[in-house]
Amino acid sequence: MRVGIVGLGAMGAAIARRLEASEHELVVWNRSPAPCEEFAGRGVAVAESPWSLLEAVDACVTMLSDGAAVEEIGAELCAVPAGEAPRTWIEMSTIDVAASARVAERASAAGLDYLRAPVSGNPVVVAAGNLTIVASGPEAALERVRGALGVIGPNLFYVGEGEQARVMKLVLNLMIAASNQMLAEALVVGEANGLGREQMLEVMSASAAGSPFVKYKAEPLVADDYSPTFSAALLAKDLGLVVECATAAGAPVPATEVARRIADSCVEAGLGELDMSVVLPLLRREAGLADSLPEAAT
Repeated sequence: MRVGIVGLGAMGAAIARRLEASEHELVVWNRSPAPCEEFAGRGVAVAESPWSLLEAVDACVTMLSDGAAVEEIGAELCAVPAGEAPRTWIEMSTIDVAASARVAERASAAGLDYLRAPVSGNPVVVAAGNLTIVASGPEAALERVRGALGVIGPNLFYVGEGEQARVMKLVLNLMIAASNQMLAEALVVGEANGLGREQMLEVMSASAAGSPFVKYKAEPLVADDYSPTFSAALLAKDLGLVVECATAAGAPVPATEVARRIADSCVEAGLGELDMSVVLPLLRREAGLADSLPEAAT
């Protein structure tokens, strides 16, 4: 299958590398040309535009920053004349339900099969082959691209014909944000009362509270390493989408509201480009356990 990737940020590039190493033929495009150079240097085709990319492939994957970017790129993809063979647009970004629904309507009118396929994981998870994909949209289209999606991530869940995958992704991010907030608060309470961070994380990991998230974050937290796998700025953006989705459905999300305020505080403190776990040093400073924030803060 010929597969195109539009958007070569950290996640898009990681996905492209997985496909490049598979039996599928890869084409890439990015708004700025620099991220394409890595792939061009290995002989991967670089399209001149999203339009030309879609014309050259059977399925197009987009991994973009937000709903506005998806709608902008989508307008170009939906302008490509329908060919004899069905083309599938696999949209993997984390965006709001309303924007996704607008895109779906345009794609349908253009004869383009539109799969919502947001992911749970980060570039390290992609590289390790452990990514989770939640898909919704035309089931026949999903079956056509199942092989390519299996290369990107082996954990694939189909949840319905409409926007269900968008909601499921927001639900997952709600849980991640709550876990992140809970872990930071627990460590601050323990440290304020004389417990060591490494010892606490060891005990937490072996307890009923030892989720995969806690175990995954233990090593970088012990090392005070806030290199981004999922940035505080992205967390703040996604939590805004969660609150918007919940409000539209009349669902209360008080814990999410708190996590969103703290994520916003991280961004305001200049920590937005660091990992979301940077909420820990922010809370430590508020507790009087630290005088400064990480050096990367501006």
